[in-house]
Order: sequence, then C-alpha cells, then structure tokens
Amino acid sequence: MSNFVRHCTLQFLSPLFFVLVLLLGASYQSASVDLNREDKASLLLFRSWIQDPAHGLSSWFGSNCTTWAGLVCQNHTGQVISINLRNLNLSGHIHPNLCNLLFLETLVLSENGFTGQIPLCFGRLQNLKTLDLSHNRFGGVVPDSLMRLGQLKELILNGNHDLGGVVPWWVGNFSTNMERLDLGFNSFHGTIPESLFNSKSLKYLDLGNNNLSGDLHDFFQPLVFLNLSSNSLSGTLPCFSASIRSLIVLNLAMNSIVGGIPTCIASLEELTHLNLSSNHLNFAISPRLVFSEKLLALDLSFNDLSGPLPTKIAETTEKSGLVLLDLSHNCFSGGIPLKITELKSLQALFLSHNLLTGEIPARIGNLTYLQVIDLSRNSLSGSIPLNIVGCFQLLALVLNNNNLSGQIQPELDALDSLKVLDISNNGISGEIPLTLAGCKSLEIVDFSSNNLSGNLNDAITKWSNLRYLSLARNKFSGSLPSWLFTFEEIQMMDFSGNKFSGLLPNGNFNISSEFNNGDVRRLPAEPFLAIRNNIEIKISVLVVDNSELSFNYHLSSNAGIDLSDNLLHGEIPRGLFGLQGLEYLNLSYNSLDGQVPSLEKMQRLRALDLSHNSLSGQTPGNISRLKELVLLNFSYNSLSGFVPWKEGYGRFPGAFVGNPDLCVESRRVKCDSGSLPTVPGKSFEETEGFQQDRNQNYSHQELLFQYQKNKNKIGNARISSPHGGRGALPSDGGCPSDLLFLAGVPAAWFQIIRRILNKGLKGVAGIALGSVVYQEDNSNLIGNSVEKSSEEQPQICFLHNLLPGQWEDRMSRCLFRHDDFDENEFNFTEVGQEEVLFRFEKSNDHKRHFPPPVTADSNSSSVVAMNVSPIEYGHVLLIPQVLNCLPQKIDHGCRSSRSFL
Repeated sequence: MSNFVRHCTLQFLSPLFFVLVLLLGASYQSASVDLNREDKASLLLFRSWIQDPAHGLSSWFGSNCTTWAGLVCQNHTGQVISINLRNLNLSGHIHPNLCNLLFLETLVLSENGFTGQIPLCFGRLQNLKTLDLSHNRFGGVVPDSLMRLGQLKELILNGNHDLGGVVPWWVGNFSTNMERLDLGFNSFHGTIPESLFNSKSLKYLDLGNNNLSGDLHDFFQPLVFLNLSSNSLSGTLPCFSASIRSLIVLNLAMNSIVGGIPTCIASLEELTHLNLSSNHLNFAISPRLVFSEKLLALDLSFNDLSGPLPTKIAETTEKSGLVLLDLSHNCFSGGIPLKITELKSLQALFLSHNLLTGEIPARIGNLTYLQVIDLSRNSLSGSIPLNIVGCFQLLALVLNNNNLSGQIQPELDALDSLKVLDISNNGISGEIPLTLAGCKSLEIVDFSSNNLSGNLNDAITKWSNLRYLSLARNKFSGSLPSWLFTFEEIQMMDFSGNKFSGLLPNGNFNISSEFNNGDVRRLPAEPFLAIRNNIEIKISVLVVDNSELSFNYHLSSNAGIDLSDNLLHGEIPRGLFGLQGLEYLNLSYNSLDGQVPSLEKMQRLRALDLSHNSLSGQTPGNISRLKELVLLNFSYNSLSGFVPWKEGYGRFPGAFVGNPDLCVESRRVKCDSGSLPTVPGKSFEETEGFQQDRNQNYSHQELLFQYQKNKNKIGNARISSPHGGRGALPSDGGCPSDLLFLAGVPAAWFQIIRRILNKGLKGVAGIALGSVVYQEDNSNLIGNSVEKSSEEQPQICFLHNLLPGQWEDRMSRCLFRHDDFDENEFNFTEVGQEEVLFRFEKSNDHKRHFPPPVTADSNSSSVVAMNVSPIEYGHVLLIPQVLNCLPQKIDHGCRSSRSFL
C-alpha cells in the first residue's frame, strides 16, 4: 500500500445528564390553546423574513397554538414559551419582532442556515433559560446584551464558523443558573476569560475548535464536561482542584501543552474520557500514575512521551473498563507489557509509530472484544502470534513497517469480520494460505514489500468487497489469473515488482464501477494526483453513555492498476484501455509488445507509463481530449513514425526518449514520410517543446507526494513524522530519513527556462523551481504538505534516501550532476533534455509561488540535474533550506557526462 494512514476521530457527545428536561410552565398543554394575538403577529413577521424550502412552517396558520409546528404556549394566556425549529432547513435573517415574545423560555434554532449577526434584542428575553443557535451561519461577535439574561441555563452557539472575536468577559458570571456553555467550532481568539475558571454553577464547558491561546489554568467549579481541544493553549497540565473531581470528560487535544503528565491527574476519579493527544507532552509516564478505574477512553497519541509503555492503566486491570487505548505517535520504547493484554474490555489498541521492540505478546488473543489493532511502524520482531485469532471480532489488523518474519498463519481465516489487513514492509515469507478465503469481509489488503512467493491462488477471489489490493515488491511468480480484473469494488491494484510472467489477462473486464465510470463532470477540482480518491472505512466500536467512538481509516489512492516491473509479455488487451474511469495505469518494465491501444475512452486518465517495454508501431491517436492527463511515458520502446505536436503530445516532449525510429514534432521540427526520424535528446534546439501559457494553472506544478523509506512507489500526501508530534519536522536541522517531497513538472518547463536564459533574461521563472514556501497565517503548508514550525521553517533532507536502492548506482554511473549555481555562469546548454533540474534556496517569502519570478540572490545554493523520467521516479523536488543536507560533490568528469538510462 502506498501509505496506509489512520485518522482516529474521538467524538464526545453530551452525556445523558446534560439533556435537561425543561418544565415549561404547566406540565400539560390542553388540546386547544388560542395563540396570543401579539405573539402570532410577531411569529408571522418572523416567518415572512426567512426562507422555508422544506415547508417546515406550513402549519403556521389559524389560532390554535398546538397545531403550529415547534411551538408550546401557556394554557391560560396563549403566550409562546417555547420555540424549537431545529433542523428545518430554514435560512435568512431573524426579524427583531421575534424578541417581542417576552415570556419565551426556550429558543432552539439549531441546524439551519440562519445568517447575519445574533440580534441585539435577544437581551430583552428576560425569561429565557435555553438559547440554542448552534450550527448556523451567524457571524460577528456575541452581543453584550445577552449578559442581561440572568435566568439562562444553556447558551449553545457552537458551529457558527464566522462567529468570533474574544470570548466575552462576562460569559462566566452573568447568570447564576448557567450550567452549559458551548462555543465550540467557532472563530474565537484571545485568552479564556477569568470568569470561566471561577463560575460556580457551570457543569458543561465546550470551547473546542477555536483559536484561543494563553496558559491553561485550573478550574474551580463542579465541571463534568470540559472540552478545550483544537486551540493554541500552552503551559503545563494543572493539578485539577478538588472542586473539579466530578469531571467525566476531559478533552485537551491539539493544543501546545508541554511537560509531563502529573500524577495528581489520578485524583479525577470519575473520569471516563481523557484525551491529551496532539500536544507537546514529554518525559516518561510515572509508574505511580494510576488512571481512574472508570476510564473508558485514554488517548495520549501524537506527543513526545518516552520510556516504557505504562503498565498501571488502572489500580487493577481486572477492574478496568478501558475500551480505547491510543499511545501511538510517541517515543515509547521497550516491549509491549503483558498488563495491556489483561485489559479485557479493550476494543481498540493503537501503539503505532513508536520505538517498540520484541515480539507481539501471544496473550493478545485474550482480548476477545478487540476490533482494531494497530502496531505499525515500530521495530517488533518475531511472527504474527497464532493466538491473535482469539480476537474474533477484529475489524482491522495493521502491522506494517516492523521486522516481523515467519509466514501468514492459515488460521487467520477465523477472523471472518476482518476489513483491513496490512502487514506490508516486513519480512514475511511463504505463500498466501488458501484458507484466507474465509476472510470474506476484507476491503483493504496490503502484503507489499515482504518476501512472499508462489502463484496467486483462488482465495483472493472470495474477497468480494475488496477495494485495495497490493502485493507489490514480493517474489510472486506464475501467470496472472483470469479473475484478476473481476473485483466489482476495487479502486487500486498494485502487483508491481514481482516475477509475474505470461500474458496480461484478456476478457470482459468485469471490474469496479470506479474504473468503468468515465463521467468526467464529477471529478473534483483539486489537482492533486495522489489524493484524488479517499478509500475510507469507518469503524464504530463504542456507544456508551451517549459517547460515540469511531475510527476512520483513510487510504489516499488513485483509481489505478500497477503491474510494472514484472516479466509480462504479449500484447496489451484492448479492454484494459476501455476502462473509462481508470486514472493510473503503469505497465512499465515488462516485455510487452504489439501496438499501443487507443486512449480515447480513458477520459479520466491522469498517468500512463508504458516505458521500458517492446511496444511497436505508432503512438495512439489524438490525446488532446484527455484533459486530466498529467504524466505520460512511452520511453524506451520500439515505437516508430512521428509524434504530432498538435494532437496533445506537445505537453509531454520527454515521454518518447529511447525510441530511435520515432520522430517527435515540435514548433521547429516537422516530420514527414520522406525525412529521417529525429532522435529525441540530441539538443534543445531540436526539441524545443510547445509554448505553454505561463498564466495557466497547470496541475504539473501542483503534484505533491511523500516518498516513504524502502518504497519505490509514489505514496500519498500525508505527513508521518518519525519524530512524534503532529507531523512536524524537527526544527534542529535534522534530516529525517523517510520524508521526501516531490512534484511533477513537464520537461517543457526546463526547455522554456533554458530558452529564456539563453536570450539573456536572467532570474525568471524556472530559476527558483526548488522553492517551497510556507503560509505565515496558519500552520499548514499550502498544497497538503507538512506543518510549519512556529520557530523556524523545517529543514528537509531530500537526497538522504532518494530512490531507495538505486542512488549509489546512479552516482557511480555519473547519472547525477551537482553544480554550484551562478545565474551568470551556469551553463544550461549542458543540461540534457531528460535531466530533471532543481534549484535550492533559502526563502523567507511566506506566500506560495511556483514557479516564481524570483531573482537569484546571495542565499542561492546550487542547481542539481538528474537523468530521471518524470513518471518513473517522482518528478521534481520542492525543497526549502537543504544546504546542510546536500550530498558530496561529484568530480568534474562526472558533471560533463551526457549519459542517459
């Protein structure tokens, strides 16, 4: 699998005791209550101002209050005391006449589309106890007039993303009855008001998903629910006071809290949910720290915690009711303690991305309720324990990127509910057991980068729900079976890097609708090749006390087929090129012959690599209609004839290298039947390429990928930091060994660069191709890449692990050139047509520009050119500040080499 990524979403819903039963006036409403005349007029004016496409207020006529949807009236006076218009698809502005309902106690307008600012006149509703305006489109600030609502118990304004400003200073003490304050998922900034730390009645406080900052202080009220997640709070974890020991839910995830976890947190004896993930917590967890026996979910992931895994989750594991344990993405070391295998209620165990060693405990099979096991990206050894079949409810088993050995146990067929099985990047050998046919629920299977061998057996045909299958980089052999293209749900199939031989299967191609749907109108607008499709599996493993725990497994992948680097021969079946929804097809490095089938039906095709085969004849017809096509490679075949410049091939002038009988047209080179063919790559003048509109947003410049250690294939765009944290690279100038950022740029760009420079226009466009620049106003790099350190831009070592297994060979063959760069002296005419050109620079510009009109300056470092096919190994690198990571220079003799693969 190119990169299997888990995103865990832990959602805390309001516990049952927060559902307040409001006794509205009388406990019984008569069958017929005459609506107060003044209230009726105000309500009709309110309705006239809003849009009601679903006709949710169609019952608002007549005088009987009981027939008006969402209304409750007092029996004797007919005055409205409650309005609940939740989720009626209403929109528009609220008319101020609604504030004339002076006896109103409950106003719920949530989950609609109301806009504008919260009306100032709401402050006149002195009897209001519940005000719920959540999940609308209100903007502006919370009006100070609301501080006059002295009887208010619930103020719920969450989910109005344009509602912001500072949290009002009075919000914690304006009502002595206030029990619930929910301002989450808005745009509030600044610090948390002091009044909220000292409110005497507040039980439920949600300020999550805002832009709040400042140190985290202790609270001195009987809170039972506290959510401050997804802010920028700093400081250390406080020892919560005795008055807050009734706390049941504590969520401080995704902040900037530092230091260790204090042992005094054990005083929170009622705690059921603790989420401290995605902070900067460090140090080892004290062996004296014992969590509440009532704890159901413990999430400490994405921190810098070290030392051994905690063994005392509870005073006694027999009493623990823990359902979720997530300690992933830290620096824990040592083995997996047996105490964890005694947590009998455990349903989800995440220990991935640590430094764990030793074997997987055989007693893990005692956890019969387990549904998710993720131990990936550690240094675990040994074989997969046979007892793991005791986890008979297992839905996901993720063990990739370890040092596991042995064979796939035939007994795994007992896991008949399994949806995800990822054992990639290990040392597992042997054949795929026939018994795995029993795992009929499998959707994602990744056996790539192991030592598996043998022929493909029919067990795989039983995985009828299969969406992703990777057997890449193993030792499988034999012919490809006839059933290969018959999976109805498949989205990605990767059999590359094996020893499959024989012909490509030919038949009806009864394959996924994902491949057969050629409706280009439904394509997303974004240009990223690596994240076009998201294969997602949602696993809900817990519903306790109205708290839902769910896990989303995302796999970013093309709708594609990769059979490259095998021993296949014969012609390409025409049916394969009739898959209208196919986005990615790689058949390179085989011995295929015959002609290239027509591409006209492949309307969604974005990448096609047929290089390094024995294909003959002419290139396919006009491809100008393939608007999505980004990468094309026909190099190193036996194609003949000519490539017409005006039929869409002009975008890919470097796609035909190594076809000596092929003439490639350009603006200056015309081909006809009486002329000798021109061999591509002789000189820039012969292959000038086509004139691109430099103002057009070509997706070639937008492709961002991640190169994973020990993988030769393009991965997805998610960052997985080996140093812990939330994917941020180290700010100390270190060079992480498994990160490499790539972008695809067509060869025509380099020709344009050289043409411009040869005409004397210095410092334009392509000189700064290597620049990656960060946004200043938030922490994300534009283009789905890595987060920016708040202190300095991270440094990326780009060549440390480039082209794993091939870097040394290319160095020895002089296929890499590294030259000092001076725009006045650098000889661009010596750069071969198929070489990929890089320029590295320090940049303090925090706006995206690619390629930018930047002139060379004193911070410029060097230009590197490498003879790499754009589709073959990942295109052009985008690297900031790599001066300390550059490899040693190659001698002058190598620099002048013009060798190509």
